[in-house]
Amino acid sequence: MTTRDPQVLVAGAGPTGLVLALFLTHQGIRVRIIDPVAEPGTTSRALAVQARTLELYRQIGLADAVVERANTFAAVNLWVAGKRIAHVAFGKLGEGMSPFPYMTIFPQDEHERLLTQRLADLGVEVERGTALAGFEDLGDRIRARLRRTGGATGGATGGATGGATGGATGAGDEFCEVPYLAGCDGARSVVRETLGITFLGGTYDQMFYVADTEASGPVTDGDLHVALDVSDFLAAFPMKGAGRVRLVGMVRPDVAMQHTPLQWSDISQRVVERLKITVERVNWFSTYRVHHRVAGKFRQGRAFLLGDAGHIHSPVGGQGMNTGIGDAVNLSWKLAAVLDGRANVRLLDTYEPERIAFARRLVSTTDTVFSFVTSSTPIARWVRLSVVPRILPPLAALDWARRFLFRTVSQIALQYRASRLSAGAAGGVHGGDRLPWVPPDTGAVNGATTGDNYTPLTSLDWQMHVYGDLPPGVGAICSARGLALHVFPWRPAMQAAGIDPGTCLLVRPDGYVAVAGDGASPEKLERYLNEWELRSRVKG
Repeated sequence: MTTRDPQVLVAGAGPTGLVLALFLTHQGIRVRIIDPVAEPGTTSRALAVQARTLELYRQIGLADAVVERANTFAAVNLWVAGKRIAHVAFGKLGEGMSPFPYMTIFPQDEHERLLTQRLADLGVEVERGTALAGFEDLGDRIRARLRRTGGATGGATGGATGGATGGATGAGDEFCEVPYLAGCDGARSVVRETLGITFLGGTYDQMFYVADTEASGPVTDGDLHVALDVSDFLAAFPMKGAGRVRLVGMVRPDVAMQHTPLQWSDISQRVVERLKITVERVNWFSTYRVHHRVAGKFRQGRAFLLGDAGHIHSPVGGQGMNTGIGDAVNLSWKLAAVLDGRANVRLLDTYEPERIAFARRLVSTTDTVFSFVTSSTPIARWVRLSVVPRILPPLAALDWARRFLFRTVSQIALQYRASRLSAGAAGGVHGGDRLPWVPPDTGAVNGATTGDNYTPLTSLDWQMHVYGDLPPGVGAICSARGLALHVFPWRPAMQAAGIDPGTCLLVRPDGYVAVAGDGASPEKLERYLNEWELRSRVKG
């Protein structure tokens, strides 16, 4: 089905575009989503679905479906020169911090199929074989030119990489006018190129391979394994199904130059043999190069950049796809509020600073780690083979270090404290922080279990959370403004999450704290709501 009179045109049907379309549709916004590729990809490199992504998916009833289909694991093993030097368990450490205290592997092609089906269930079909051929920002709307391409088979990334960038209007071209355009069209984004936005960065020298295998050996125990060697690197990701392991490693420079296309048999088996891996079958194999770039802008006029169109970086930590999904959720509620007249249009100005700051930090961090892992310099080899085996095992044994690693990799530590949307502080909670998760109360009356404080987030709406007694005046403001009010009786689990008694939190539709305070000055809350002209989706 083609959405008539769309309010947002989404260019690109990879995970970022699909999630944007899903969240917008859940909020009653009419979307049209196109992709130049005729069929979705059947293979992919993106694997990890982080805890923060699952928390966001929970808001639209999607998290359970992902976990059911995915492979979850709770430990990472580090090998150096063929010896296992560290075992970092995440499972127990994530408890109390997130309802999803584990790592999740869900291949991007399967992920996209699930997202596409959920979107279809809501009446929105992806228009495949349709490219964005060009567009104009007319000030009050976007006029886009769409072209039927017939499409090409999806590649290893399973997402859109752009289409024609202009030229003469074809006989079969279609024009589509929309209030806003979302460029989710990959590293070779038509939206970014049409706007003339820079995409500074570079490409790493090393070539990498990815192989979906059926294997046996120590790395098939259901954990994630990372191996460092003299001049090699290997990561073994646990997949669903006995003996299924996704191997990602480096291609020797001499091989990368001499063989095109490469096969599994061309790959150095040194580190594979050192880890005692027996590869019994290779289901598919691909090679690729890694890039690191960030767009100069994430927004220009009525057009936005999300996902790989705005930032690409090394696969260290499994952050790429999750960061694009975070872009989509951040933009979705802001677009929905402005299009529905529930917020001042200035709200859209907060998308770029919130997301581009994180993208820049992420590219810088992953670049540093990636360079260390892959460098062939004598100093880097000495650090990998001599220093890391000495310092990492004792560090991995420290509870705080492992919790820090979980918070960072899972993206639950991501915050927007510097945003214009963020204000105030209450104890350890600041405006811009992700809402601290408080587990369900298993000691409720008659042994019943009450919902956690994330349960109300399914409304995808602004809401007030009060932890402890309701301060005077707060309830009246919420009632007058149609703002949902959730008062949580005080219990020790809240203090453990960093929430002090009497804390009042105005929570954004994406589960981040907008205003944190103790409720002593309800006037500040009202001034904030007036400044942004905020209204709830559902009155009362």
